[in-house]
Amino acid sequence: MTRLRTAGFRDAGDLIRHPLALGALSALAAAVTALALAAAAGSPPGTTLNAFLDGVGTAHSVGAALNGTAVIVLVGSGFIIAHRVGLVNVGGEGQICAGAVTATSVGLALPPAIGPWVGVPVLLGAAALGGAAWAAVAAALVIARGVNEVICTLLLNFIALAGVVLCVHEDWLLRQPRTSAETLPQSAPLPASFQLPLLGIERSPATLGIIVALVAAAGTALVLRRTALGVRLEATGLSRPAARRLGIATDRLRGGGLVVSGALAGVAGGLLVGAAPFLLVDGVSSGYGFTGLVAGLLARGSLLAMVMVATSLAFLSSGGIAVQLFAGVPASLTQIAQALLVFFIASTAAWTVSHVPRRTTRDTRATGGEAGEVAP
Repeated sequence: MTRLRTAGFRDAGDLIRHPLALGALSALAAAVTALALAAAAGSPPGTTLNAFLDGVGTAHSVGAALNGTAVIVLVGSGFIIAHRVGLVNVGGEGQICAGAVTATSVGLALPPAIGPWVGVPVLLGAAALGGAAWAAVAAALVIARGVNEVICTLLLNFIALAGVVLCVHEDWLLRQPRTSAETLPQSAPLPASFQLPLLGIERSPATLGIIVALVAAAGTALVLRRTALGVRLEATGLSRPAARRLGIATDRLRGGGLVVSGALAGVAGGLLVGAAPFLLVDGVSSGYGFTGLVAGLLARGSLLAMVMVATSLAFLSSGGIAVQLFAGVPASLTQIAQALLVFFIASTAAWTVSHVPRRTTRDTRATGGEAGEVAP
């Protein structure tokens, strides 16, 4: 018990309710259930587990999973920012598409000889502006017209997805020059100056994007937890009327939070087109917007927990491909495993909320807190 208190936990129950412990328990429960389902489908648990480990154990698969993690982390960080001011941004898909289109347009329009030290920041900056501009449309409707942000950002997804289809199918937009009837509807490849550098890991496609995403997540955590701006954002999300009485410009913070959220999702779109095969294709977002939403929602405001959930989902997707190929498991099992992970994390989160102990009078006297205060 002394060790638990030294580590910041009052008892074993407090330790179990920690987000990291909940994530580990949820992942274990999801893995056991998924292995049981695979066994029911005809694949022995040992074969399934070996195939999964082989799928996530190679340098190439790890690099691909890290690239996916970077995209999910950026979208999840943006979701947490918007959620901190009381908004639910479900427009990650559309903002990824807007960032990808903007980044591709800039990368193909600028001279290719500018060099990667200039080209890559320009590419990601253009992607951020594209995502921010797309989110600004929703922010204007929410703040000026009182439109529900969930409906607004969700519907904008469909417009952005259709915009990508238009861009890669029309010659006067971003479609690569036709050389034959078999020319694919996609953009021309980005010049080398606008391609994300690899991390230098042998036989790994991991790019600089994972570092960009981790820096963005760390910066988000720093702003939200250690700055006055973070306090104002949280006050706005908790109670707008009370925040207004304190002199906080709530509308500006809500609109700005949604725009910054879109900018981070836009950078995620820039990472997608800046990595191999370095071009814009139909369906470029690949569902990352909703995956990032899930990661941000399940993390309950914790950037560290969000990164862990994002990593789990990315590696689960990467390993699921190997399970399909080498264990003969149906493709739907990967989606079921992801759904199980989400289900168990959400269930444990709901359990902790409903089982938070309240401090007794003795506890409040010992800690100097107010009567009835809920234990963290």
